[in-house]
This record gives sequence, structure tokens and C-alpha cells, in this order.
Amino acid sequence: MEKMVIDTLIECGALLEGHFLLSSGMHSNRYCQCARLLQYPDKAEKVLSVVRDKVKDLEVDLLVGPAMGGIIVAYELARQLKKPGIFTERKDGEMTLSRGFEVKKGQKVLITEDVITTGKSTLEVIKVLEELGAEVVGVCCIVDRRSEDCKLQYPVYGACKLDIETYHKEECPLCKEGVPYVKPGSRNIK
Repeated sequence: MEKMVIDTLIECGALLEGHFLLSSGMHSNRYCQCARLLQYPDKAEKVLSVVRDKVKDLEVDLLVGPAMGGIIVAYELARQLKKPGIFTERKDGEMTLSRGFEVKKGQKVLITEDVITTGKSTLEVIKVLEELGAEVVGVCCIVDRRSEDCKLQYPVYGACKLDIETYHKEECPLCKEGVPYVKPGSRNIK
């Protein structure tokens, strides 16, 4: 299944090669832009069915994804699992639940992401949900590219795991070669 997922990512142009400045400030020679996969509902359905099969036996009341990347993932997995799906978003730099969405105390929630790298967005969503009294049962994603130092206290269910090397700017071999970088992410880099 993992080969099918990676082949589909490549086919859609979602798995990119080059020189990238990541939202973490790190540099990389590969980047996964899942929006390129999610523009094709049939391919998204196929890839996310891999995740569905991993989480179908979990007790889940609600799926919640952070904007932007987690919105379509939440929708498609919610559709496949026949559960409601909502999203959080940043307002004034703070992750929040808005648009009339509600999370009830004790609801069992599965967090959805497109790609998990540092876990920053995931941790922000967990904080919002736990403050509302939800019980987070896990985190799922299309691409799990967490490094060893990214620890989440919940199980992670990914369609595939990618080990993508990252570098500090000063140590980046692509910078040393003079290869210009692109900044593909949606989060502002400071």
C-alpha cells in the first residue's frame, strides 16, 4: 500500500525534488505538497482509504483538521468513516475553533493532517480540543515525515512514512552549491 501512495504522490506532482525552505526554517531537497494530490478526488479517496483502514476500528465521534492542509483530509476521511468532520483555523496567530463548529466534552476526536513534520499544527489543535474537553484518540495524515525528535503523545496513522533530510541553512549542501530555494509552505517563516 505504501508504494501505491508514494507512486500516486509522484504521479500528481505532490512529491517534489529541489531545494526548499520549510516553514520550520530548515532546508530540504524534497517537499511534499499534498494539495496537488487533494485536487483529484478519486486519487485522494484511494490514498486516504489506506488511512481509513488503519483507523476504522477506533472509537471516533468527530474528525478535526487544521486549516489549510487538514480540511480536505478531514472531509474525505469523515466521508469514508461516515462521521462528521470539521476544522480549526488560526485567528490572529492562534489556533481556534470557529464558524459555529462545536466539540462536546468527552467526544472522541481523531485529528487529520496532510503532512506531519514538526507536529506544530497538531499540537495546537490538541490544545484547543483538550481545552474544550474532547478526548483525542489519535492523529492521522497522508504523509508522516516526522523526525525522531518529533514526539506526539498520541498514535499516528499515516498513509506513508517518508524520511526526508532537512538541514540548517548553515549546513545545507544545496546552499553551499548555490542552488536557489523555493518556499512552498503556507506558514510565514520568521
